[in-house]
Amino acid sequence: MKQILLIEDDPEIARLLQLELGEAGFNVDWANGGMAGLVRLREAPPDLVILDLGLPDLDGAEVARRIRSSTEVPIIVLTAADSVERKVSLLSGGADDYIVKPFHPAELLARIQVQLRHREGGEQIRVGGLEVHLAKRQVNFDGHEMRLSPKEFELLSLLCTRPGKVFSRVEIEEHLWGRPLERDSNVVDVHVANLRSKLREAGAYGYLRTVRGVGYALRQRDKE
Repeated sequence: MKQILLIEDDPEIARLLQLELGEAGFNVDWANGGMAGLVRLREAPPDLVILDLGLPDLDGAEVARRIRSSTEVPIIVLTAADSVERKVSLLSGGADDYIVKPFHPAELLARIQVQLRHREGGEQIRVGGLEVHLAKRQVNFDGHEMRLSPKEFELLSLLCTRPGKVFSRVEIEEHLWGRPLERDSNVVDVHVANLRSKLREAGAYGYLRTVRGVGYALRQRDKE
């Protein structure tokens, strides 16, 4: 059974998540403050951390930084803030994902499952004929290695995490650079064009999808 550490000072939210996630097959350990959460983390390392930002004793962002300084455990942040600046700060500070309050437990459960899948199978993501080895920073298509730049690899890795999801320019910029770029910047377009060209050279036709005015997505294709 996967172990989740919930760091949340609101007992009603904590009880709800313990019930919902418990029914989904997780064991949820609850800490009602930042310092208590850090102690629990050391005593019984979890498979994933759910962290509320509005803690009474220690800022949630600081808790995330302290966790990330000692472990690569996935961190999902619960936040009431929905500004771009706050999202950038969270992701830069070590969070793997965030969910804005109020939220439905089913959405949180889906995000938990995504993060746990990414940590399984030796940090490998497979989409059709594409294999992305996160730890080795290596990409293969139909068994042949592709040569990608660091940013191209990060872009492809992001798109592979949720095939079919359209990632906006801002989401891509936050992931690759930790912040939104200038409004007139075309650097995302350049990296997308280069990645698309390399995918085509490798025989991965039609994987990278452009949704005009929205963003980019990876479309799963069956191997021929």
